Amino acid sequence: MHVTQLDGRSGGLDLNLLVALDVLLEEQSVGGAARRLHLSEPAMSRTLGRIRKALGDPVLVRAGRRMVPTPHALAVRAEVSAVVERARALFAPARDADLSTVSRTLTVLCHDTLAAACGPALFTRAAREAPGIRLRFLAESHVDAPFLRQGTADLEVGVIDTVAPEVHVETLHEDRMVGVVRAGHPLLEGELTPERFACEADHLVVSRRGRLHGPVDEALAALGLERRVVGSVGTFPASLFVLRDTDLTGLINARSGPLAAALGLVTFEVPLPLPPLSVGLAWHPRHDADPAHAWLRDAVRGILAGPPGR
Repeated sequence: MHVTQLDGRSGGLDLNLLVALDVLLEEQSVGGAARRLHLSEPAMSRTLGRIRKALGDPVLVRAGRRMVPTPHALAVRAEVSAVVERARALFAPARDADLSTVSRTLTVLCHDTLAAACGPALFTRAAREAPGIRLRFLAESHVDAPFLRQGTADLEVGVIDTVAPEVHVETLHEDRMVGVVRAGHPLLEGELTPERFACEADHLVVSRRGRLHGPVDEALAALGLERRVVGSVGTFPASLFVLRDTDLTGLINARSGPLAAALGLVTFEVPLPLPPLSVGLAWHPRHDADPAHAWLRDAVRGILAGPPGR
């Protein structure tokens, strides 16, 4: 990787250390950072030592066989990344606009179904247009945290529920939930009414927080009906494997239908007025002028605008 060198000093701190700190916090490994910066491990260790001295903080500490950032390092991570991005834009705008020369890791926070549905097309486009960009998909957490503000993720994709005022949110399209069952399931025979949907099958819920109640239950309650939820799993892909080998009924967003079909499952319209799903992008404004991030946003927009399963 070619690293933009930042000449000059600020308060006695060599600004080049910010580039090294940014990579160290991303890799969380001296060896990994050394490879990214084309340095030897001893040289990278010395650089980490200079960073520790300048910040008055260990930055990375040993935890078993790996290294983890300190609380202070996590607190400054987003700002370090933002300063490095701004400096690159100032000192080398022409080269950084050439994505074939960019070497970066971009992190996308999204639901597993989106990673599975969009991942192949996104990796293919990256190989063609920006081969130095690595893509890292993070699953949604059961804990709400300011991942974009902290710099843990560069882009969030999916149903955006952030309320942070500084985060940019762009709506792309609306999706809907559909039912999904194994082929030959009794619910697929004859007209499907709310009563049959609620009472003729047990239900499996997908919830990253382990909840057993959701919009389906509210819609059924409005009709005086109640379904039997036998359990929950944390991700939609996991639910599909359970549904494939049981008589349980589940849900999946309509655009992820090809994932269900690939496992031999069948989707159907739920006979209830469920709320639509507004799918979009969210990112922190510090990435607005970053060419690599702009490429990522454009690529995801194009993939999500295409037909399901593309």
